[in-house]
Order: sequence, then structure tokens, then C-alpha cells
Amino acid sequence: MLPAVVKLCCGISYPHLRSLAGLQRTAMAVIGQEISHLQRCGHVPQRMRTLAGLTHDEHQRVNGEVLAAKGEQQAFVRKGHEAMTKALGLLEQKDGWKVEIIEGNGDVIYSKVVQGSRKVFRLEVILDADLEELYDILFARVEEMHQWNPSIQQIKVLKRVGPETMVTHEVSAQTAGNLIGRRDFLSVRHSCKRKSRIYLGGGAIQLEAFPPLAGFVRAEDGPTCMVIEALGDGSTQRSRFTWLVNMDVKGWLPKSIVNQALPRAQLDFTRHLRRRLTAGAPLG
Repeated sequence: MLPAVVKLCCGISYPHLRSLAGLQRTAMAVIGQEISHLQRCGHVPQRMRTLAGLTHDEHQRVNGEVLAAKGEQQAFVRKGHEAMTKALGLLEQKDGWKVEIIEGNGDVIYSKVVQGSRKVFRLEVILDADLEELYDILFARVEEMHQWNPSIQQIKVLKRVGPETMVTHEVSAQTAGNLIGRRDFLSVRHSCKRKSRIYLGGGAIQLEAFPPLAGFVRAEDGPTCMVIEALGDGSTQRSRFTWLVNMDVKGWLPKSIVNQALPRAQLDFTRHLRRRLTAGAPLG
């Protein structure tokens, strides 16, 4: 209907129709109603003008593309939320956790065998930073992580779905002592903020447009999560940081190597994060 109404309104510019002020007002009112209806149906406002020149089939195709895009975005949010929920459920399980490593500064890593005889690892540390600072470093500015964590070559945000969900491609760096080897990850990341707690979670996804990089093995992360919780000691500048690592590194690595490398990677990450917090800015 909108194309016909636009043509009607455009016709008012002709001399023999200029006197029909009532017709002009009616036409403009109908256009406003049509635009409001299209906006409610999910059309992008910038496309309103182009719709006037589309055929019915083209109009239907545009509608299909918009609906498909919205469906894809909803799927990303759903996958991120589901992965976070599963990871939190794993963290909340009381049985089966065993102490793996205890550091002199109080950092602790626990391990647990899950279905498929794979180990997951839970890191618990105290960090000298508040919730918002850690959220900013670990989620909002995730693309800068390679600047302070040498184990990461690059993290690229491929798509943002609102403020809480993103799709990322992560490439590991080939550093000395890297037992896992060259891996890349395609993941959906999801965040959830509460008054005194922040959850960051996610898991692996598949996208045909992003196959594994040449020379890399596509590993799968998740379901995994980080929980950042304000300490209950009255300090707003310190947080309890819990990180569940649940990773299928793929390839043909022995489990003994993987189970040695993953908790070590957690400790290395925490050390680099503390340096980042002390520096107050990304390291070059």
C-alpha cells in the first residue's frame, strides 16, 4: 500500500492538485501509519524510501531477508544464554571437584571429570579490580585482549547482537611453551549483569562463512563462563573471579598433555590480567 500512497502524495505537487489540501493531509497521515506499521514489523527505517520502488516480489524478498536476519540474531542470543546456563549449572555442582593446583598467593584451580571423560577446570582468584573494570576488559574491549595477553594473536568481533551478545573469532598465538599448538575458535559470547555480580559465558558455534584458518585446528570452547563477584568485605575495588574452562582442543593430543596445558593457561591468563590491571591500560 505504501508505494501507491507515496505516488498519490507525489501527485499533489502537480498544479491541478495543489488546491486539494485535505487530500494532501490525508495522504501524509496514511503514509505515517504505513511507516509505523512497517517499523513494528521489523523493517529498517533507512529502507522506507526504497520500498516505494519495489515490486511485490522484491518487497517480499526484502521482508524475508529482514526476518532471516532477526532470526539469526535471536539464535545467537539463545545459544549464548543456553551455553552460559549450562556452564553455571556445572559450576554449581558440589560433587566431583578435586584440587588441581594451589598457588602461594591463594589462587586455586579445581578439576572435574565430565561426560566423555574430559576434564573441566575451575579457577578461583581474588583480583584488585571492581566489576565494571573487569567487565570492560574481558567483554566490552575483548578485541584488545591480545595487547596484554601474549597467548592470543587476535580476537575479532564478527557480529554484535545488542549490548549483551557477540560472535567472535579468536586466534591463538604460537608462543614458547604452547603445548596445545595453533588453534582458532568461533564462539558466541554472552553477558549478564546483576547488582553485585557479572556473568560472562558462551560456547562454540558453526558458521560456513568462517572455516578454520589454514594451518590451524578449529577447537571448541564451552559451555564456559566467568563469574565476577564483588567481595562481601565492604571493598568495592576487589572482586572474586571464577573461570570455568571447558574446552575440546580437537586434534590428536594426548589427554595428559591437554590436562596439563589448560590449567597452566588459566594461571598464565590470570598473571597477564593482573599486569593489565596494574598498568591501567592495554600493554603495547
